[in-house]
Amino acid sequence: MEQEIRQSRAELYDLLLRYIKTEQAEKDHLNEDGLSMELLSKSIQVLGNRLQDVEEKLAATEKLLKSSQDTYASLLGEIQDYAIITLDLQGNIVNWNKGAEHIKGYTAKEVVGKNFRIFYTPAAQADNTPEKILAAAARNGRVQHDDYRVRKDGTLFWGSVTMTALHNNEGELTGFIKITRDLTQRKLMEDQTFQYLSKLETENRELEQFTYIASHDLQEPLRSISTLVELVATEYAGKLDENADNYLRFIRQSSNRMSDLIKALLDYSRIGKVKVKEAVDCNQIILNVVDDLRTAIHESKAQVIMENLPIVQAYPIELKLLFQNLLSNAIKFRQKDVPPVIRISCVKKGHEYEFTFADNGIGIAPRYQEKIFEIFQRLHNQLQYEGTGIGLAHCKKIVTLHGGRIWLNSIPGQGSQFYFTISA
Repeated sequence: MEQEIRQSRAELYDLLLRYIKTEQAEKDHLNEDGLSMELLSKSIQVLGNRLQDVEEKLAATEKLLKSSQDTYASLLGEIQDYAIITLDLQGNIVNWNKGAEHIKGYTAKEVVGKNFRIFYTPAAQADNTPEKILAAAARNGRVQHDDYRVRKDGTLFWGSVTMTALHNNEGELTGFIKITRDLTQRKLMEDQTFQYLSKLETENRELEQFTYIASHDLQEPLRSISTLVELVATEYAGKLDENADNYLRFIRQSSNRMSDLIKALLDYSRIGKVKVKEAVDCNQIILNVVDDLRTAIHESKAQVIMENLPIVQAYPIELKLLFQNLLSNAIKFRQKDVPPVIRISCVKKGHEYEFTFADNGIGIAPRYQEKIFEIFQRLHNQLQYEGTGIGLAHCKKIVTLHGGRIWLNSIPGQGSQFYFTISA
């Protein structure tokens, strides 16, 4: 028995020495048993003090942790823009914050313990959408799902839901946290915008189709009138009085003008039909336009000064029409006995190019500087300057098609500067 007591005391003493290491302790351990008993007593006392310190620190840590948990729970509870709900493994509601009460209409007392299926429409429940969301969150750790949800009063709201799986320290799934945002207003705005754009697209398509058909249908009787006038003028040349000849000339001019107007309408409806942009060298475009307008340039003695222009991503046909309209206008609306000088330049400003077409022509009064970009708007009668009144409307539509804007500065009698932008 004594031997067993000595062995147990030695084992206990060895255990204490693991925590209390002193030179004296090691010496006494090798000395007589009485001294070892004295050290054993002191060691137990020191160990007890240390255990007390550990318990006090553990209690302080637990208190701090509880305070942190209470603060976190209070913070979540006060959030009102988000419904934050904790679920168990079966989807039953464990916690419920004020945001959930605000969005869904239930108080915590009414809903805690119920399954979150109650927030889903009958169709979603029949499709097992709630169970599918839980399964996806458990499998992937997190899942997002946007759809209509049901409030306490039966009304629907568009909810954006994020479901996140919760795990313990051993990695075992313990539940889920579900965060819901009420995006009903944004959804309504998106739906209204989509409906408006769809309606606008349909109306534009119908309008373009009508313009195209009307233009073709109107061309045929005009061709008949023009042909008939030419026949009458040829057959009765010299047989009619001066008034009749004037009438025939007026009819011919009006028919030609109407034909040009219909063709311009047709061209306007076709702008933007090709949806593929490509790299376009603006220098080459200007050279092509100058070549097309060489007769008008020669007759007016115009001087076209072109600075180094960039290569841009654009619709080539529309861009050429834009340059051609601006250049031909600068030649057409020149001052009497003053050869036109047109300067074409471009500067890069941020993420866009700003082009300038500057001339020394007749200029435009300030009150007309917005009006001229509207379709069929003319500032001069047909006898002064020929045209359809649609050229600058073409320009505005083409610039808008490229995501830019167009404007001008002008002083009557001194000239105009037309500016437009294209994305770099």
